[in-house]
Amino acid sequence: MMRAAMSGDASAYRTFLEAVSPVLRASARRNLMRIGRPISDVEDIVQETLLAIHLKRHTWESDRPIRPWIAAIARNKLVDLLRRRGHHVEIPIEYIDDSPSDEGSDPLGRHELDRMLETLNERQRDIVRSLSLNGATVRETANRLSMSEGAVRVSLHRALGALAALYRRDSK
Repeated sequence: MMRAAMSGDASAYRTFLEAVSPVLRASARRNLMRIGRPISDVEDIVQETLLAIHLKRHTWESDRPIRPWIAAIARNKLVDLLRRRGHHVEIPIEYIDDSPSDEGSDPLGRHELDRMLETLNERQRDIVRSLSLNGATVRETANRLSMSEGAVRVSLHRALGALAALYRRDSK
């Protein structure tokens, strides 16, 4: 499905995202339970993973299996969430990738992300940038914006939902 999507088939891409979502959800739930973290974080991990897949889809090499590529993204999003929440994370050395970084080589993906974020209201955009891009904790963001932590989480979920809907609409 991803190969077809990479060739411009929006329907295949939508089907791919719908098929991978339950797998990501189950994996996130299993990993959070294994490390003793609340499963309420599952949707955050799933949405951030789906967004990362979308923004980095050009990095997938179509002659290679997609499952390890997706698993690496999902693992990184789990680690990012744990770090933002102040959880100490240790990663086994075999997970360290010593290949050159491609940071800064994705101007189209960054432009697309900025365009999508501009569709959100100012508060949602601030929350998404704070939590997902800048690595702030929910508590830090809530204090800075004079909001409750629950309100920040709700706003983040709504913003990620709006971004997902925008992406689905743009992919048609």
